[in-house]
Amino acid sequence: MNIKPIVLAASVLFAFTTTAQARDQIRIVGSSTVFPFSTAVAEKFGKTTSFKTPVVESTGSGGGMKLFCAGIGLGHPDITNASRRIKKSEFAKCSAKGIGITEVKIGFDGIVLVNSKKTKALKITKKQIFQALAHKVPVNGKLVANPYKKWSDIDPSFPNSKIEILGPPPTSGTRDAFSELALEGGAKKFPTLVALRKKNKKAFKKVAHAVREDGAFVEAGENDNLIVNKLEANPNAYGIFGFSFLDQNSDKLHGASVDGELPTFENIAGGQYGVSRSLFFYVKHQHVAVVPGIKEFIAEFTNENTWGTEGYLVDKGLIPLSEATRKSISNSANGMAKLKM
Repeated sequence: MNIKPIVLAASVLFAFTTTAQARDQIRIVGSSTVFPFSTAVAEKFGKTTSFKTPVVESTGSGGGMKLFCAGIGLGHPDITNASRRIKKSEFAKCSAKGIGITEVKIGFDGIVLVNSKKTKALKITKKQIFQALAHKVPVNGKLVANPYKKWSDIDPSFPNSKIEILGPPPTSGTRDAFSELALEGGAKKFPTLVALRKKNKKAFKKVAHAVREDGAFVEAGENDNLIVNKLEANPNAYGIFGFSFLDQNSDKLHGASVDGELPTFENIAGGQYGVSRSLFFYVKHQHVAVVPGIKEFIAEFTNENTWGTEGYLVDKGLIPLSEATRKSISNSANGMAKLKM
């Protein structure tokens, strides 16, 4: 593959030279789900290279795309993260501004609800996950403090034991992804909350992401080994963490099926498991030759020690792509292949 050097048009050079102050730090915006992964790479990049640590902002996928596609120049971000693929309308806006884009698919996010193999695995729905964990839930059309104390209060077929779920703190990327995919997904199953979402999305998200504080949910920190030990000691308890850690402890733990789909690598990678999604970031071509370190940052993100099966992003909940796909995407990304839609 022959890589042509990037040539900046006069209008592009003008956009950079008229910027009040040169920027020597990569600026990244976008998805809150990709944020923890991007931040981890940025921190490693800042520590192991001569470049400054990139600034990563959590603006949401749509907000990130809006900022990214607004124009060329140091007043605009260099990279945007997304928990979905760029929309055709967004691509059109970028193209209208003359922005060239490289798309980098980084993997999948899969979050699991697990328990000890000493007891049966749950067969649960997103709606029931919301009922088990939400701070407030709809009952007879009204939002009330979560009244469900036992699993059997939610469904008679569930265990007649108190709800006790060990999970990550709010600072964790696993917590963010679980809230967005499982809790928010479950909240959308209630007509009352669907109506609220249409009326006020911020209010809906606040309700959908608020976790109960009556002891049913226990923040267990970032140490997944601690959760495993506690699940072994208490077979009635459940835990939340990334799929990769379940895979490493499959002799002791098993994962709940969600909406009829088991949390297997194949189901997560294929999109069948409902608490998973593809994750991306997008690079602005015109900034590569001007902002120091962009190519090197891409190389760090697509390094096997980063996004591979034993990479440090796996510990944060990233589901890796297949080896062949990683190689293909790495070659394309580091060659700055231009996205076409």
